[in-house]
Amino acid sequence: MLLALSRLDSPVGRLVFAADDSLLRALEFYESEEQLRAKVERSLPDARFAKGAGPSFVIDALGAYFGGDVSALESVSAEGAGTPFQRKVWKALRTIPPGRTTSYRALAEQIGCPGAFRAVGAANGQNPISLVVPCHRVIAADGTLCGYGGGLWRKEWLLRHEGALLA
Repeated sequence: MLLALSRLDSPVGRLVFAADDSLLRALEFYESEEQLRAKVERSLPDARFAKGAGPSFVIDALGAYFGGDVSALESVSAEGAGTPFQRKVWKALRTIPPGRTTSYRALAEQIGCPGAFRAVGAANGQNPISLVVPCHRVIAADGTLCGYGGGLWRKEWLLRHEGALLA
């Protein structure tokens, strides 16, 4: 599997991503491509990498998103490597529309595992495709911000950018 390994500066920091011609495989707020490469290699050991400009379907969607079209990422085809449970959680995350939030408990209920809200939180934290698989839209049941690997300041910025109402 040959993946383009690229970076893009955004209003909330550098994004690094890995993608092939049709699928985004990883997207994180990292300073260097090597950080993402190491993470991807752990989950996709047969991956090979080529540095350079990533596919336009990723770059264009990210540009549109940060330019104000908060629904632009919904059309990006993405697939992260994970367990069946993690992929189920990540699929459910993609159903949360921009400008909306949900809780870990509600997400667990949505996937048919109402008692698994901690496991849902863990899967959410292992999401390899930040923004496109919108883990930032999951908040605590009381409406407070919690648990974002990119930093709570970034989560708040993203939710405000998308028009979500924050407690």
